[in-house]
Amino acid sequence: MRAFLINEKEIKEMEYLIKREMDEILFDLKDERIEHIVKRSMKERYKILFSLFKRVAIPNECLKYMPIFDKSQQKESN
Repeated sequence: MRAFLINEKEIKEMEYLIKREMDEILFDLKDERIEHIVKRSMKERYKILFSLFKRVAIPNECLKYMPIFDKSQQKESN
C-alpha cells in the first residue's frame, strides 16, 4: 500500500479529471460503432476510475457516477 499527501486544491483537480474521464467513457459507451469487446474494456476502466473517485469525492457526487450499466449494455458484454 502506498500513500501520499495532497491538499484540498489537488483533491478538487483529481476529482475534476476523474469525472471528466468517466463522462467520456459513458458517452462512448452509447456509441453503437464501438465493438462490445472494446466496451467491456471501457467498463473495466470506468470501474477502476470510480474506485479512485470514491476516495476523493463526497458521497452525493459518487451517487451520480455509480457504475450501473443498463441491460442492453450488459448483453453486449456477454
